[in-house]
Amino acid sequence: MLRVAVMVSGGGTNLQAIIDAVESERITNTELVAVISNNRGAYALERARKSGIRDIVVSPKDYTDRKLFNQALIETVDSLQIDLIVLAGYLVVLPPEMIDQYENRIINIHPSLIPAFCGTGYYGLKVHEAALARGVKVVGATVHFVDKGTDTGPILLQKAVAVENGDTPEILQRRVMEQAEWVLLPEAINLIANDKVVVLDGRAVIR
Repeated sequence: MLRVAVMVSGGGTNLQAIIDAVESERITNTELVAVISNNRGAYALERARKSGIRDIVVSPKDYTDRKLFNQALIETVDSLQIDLIVLAGYLVVLPPEMIDQYENRIINIHPSLIPAFCGTGYYGLKVHEAALARGVKVVGATVHFVDKGTDTGPILLQKAVAVENGDTPEILQRRVMEQAEWVLLPEAINLIANDKVVVLDGRAVIR
């Protein structure tokens, strides 16, 4: 049984997709142990409570410096004895020592087809604004393993989504969520839970 913690900062729509997939058994062999947020007001925490999942807040605002926050975050995650960390709209940079400790056991969802529109500064609506400004015809989402770079870890899954005439960043963001993000993240967790993924030489291989 894969023990999973989901880390979020906002509304938690990707979290809800995961919860729904576990309940419908599209994700198997998986237990959602906790939802961790840096934001006490995140609606994702309410989603966790409604589903009987432990909700935890570890906020940088509660600590006098980043080192103390990082230490508290690592101690919190360690105490849960989890197998996989899922970043689902988590807007805090993970401590490097945490990435080392959980190497190839942290995945992230990014709302573009990496390596397009990724890296520092590309998050949320900014990704879709940039895609529309560039005039691309196809966008999408990527699930990747997390390393110490920004959106640079091994790519696990990608799914393309068409840009349509009249798209605004908000409309495009919603379509990418519905057609790609909410599909890919549950699929990725299910693959990992059922031992279908291995990372070899910096590449994620589905077997």
